Amino acid sequence: MAAARTPLETVDAAAEGARRALEGTFAAVSAWERARGRLRVLVNAGERAEGEERFPVDESYPVHDFPEIAEFLHDEWVGGGEPHAWVETAAAPEEAAGGFGTYGPGRAHGLRRRGRGSCVVAPIVLHGRAWGELYVARPPGVPAFDRADADFATVLAAVAAAGIAQTERLEEVRKLAFTDPLTGLANRRAVDARLDEAVERHLADGVVVSLVVCDLNGLKRVNDTLGHAVGDRLLERFGSVLSLCGAKLPGALAARLGGDEFCLLTVGQPADDVVRVAEELCLRAAELEFGEGVACGIASTGDPIGDVRSARRLFRLADAAQYRAKAARELKPVVAGREGGPEDPVVRLADRPPAPPQAERRRFRGRRP
Repeated sequence: MAAARTPLETVDAAAEGARRALEGTFAAVSAWERARGRLRVLVNAGERAEGEERFPVDESYPVHDFPEIAEFLHDEWVGGGEPHAWVETAAAPEEAAGGFGTYGPGRAHGLRRRGRGSCVVAPIVLHGRAWGELYVARPPGVPAFDRADADFATVLAAVAAAGIAQTERLEEVRKLAFTDPLTGLANRRAVDARLDEAVERHLADGVVVSLVVCDLNGLKRVNDTLGHAVGDRLLERFGSVLSLCGAKLPGALAARLGGDEFCLLTVGQPADDVVRVAEELCLRAAELEFGEGVACGIASTGDPIGDVRSARRLFRLADAAQYRAKAARELKPVVAGREGGPEDPVVRLADRPPAPPQAERRRFRGRRP
């Protein structure tokens, strides 16, 4: 089964599909950011002019330069009409083909500046409001867009809107599936997926993978004496500290595994850098109100811990290091493999075969004589 498209991939496909369908040489999709009063370009497809990027970092235009998106179209919808596309040309307004289009000087000026002859602009409407616009252009010297093209662009914009809406819904579902609702961090499902990928990269390319597992001390006491609302605030505050520290390791994934357990997953960062960040994390956790610090264990393929051929083994190593830190009430992280390599107590603990299950014992009472 093919992977679901990201929102940007959906927008890119919409722009390229509209460009081909309308026989244009260029197409763009922009989103209307109401809070900032601007149209932000998400993608430029086809023959780009100088300075135009396929996926712009911050190409945007004030909405007041294109008032039709906020004023003209809104008035049309309020009057009971439907959103429709229109045509703009680089020619003077009175020369506009078909006697329609050219609502403001911004479009014509932009067409001339970029060496284009005409464009068709179609609003993209989601949930009854303008979400953005689809823009397709042709060069000078070829027939300009006409009314039939505008009608077709309206249909294409509606199709694009349906695709964007579906992708946004899927993205929201994905976010809910991989996010801890209390802290906003990633959850165990997200960690498992990312860790599997990371270990595959380690086996293929030798990239360093490190896992920091943390157990927040004193949560049960806080819940029992101060209430679960205070306990939740402690979890949220530690989650913020974890996120803050993790930001010092580019690409790190900060997650809550469940209950009072958290972790930090890094790929490609030196093991010593991970240890330094974990040390800072322990210091900051010790300063949290109501908390009692954190027990922190680290396992990294950059340390002498033996072969790591599965995500499960790296997790066991980090968990064993955290267990040792908690048992010894360590104020600093315990790092697997740094006390004797394969003979390190943490490594030996993690690799110890599981104890066989004990037979169930039952006590029978004999009958009294």
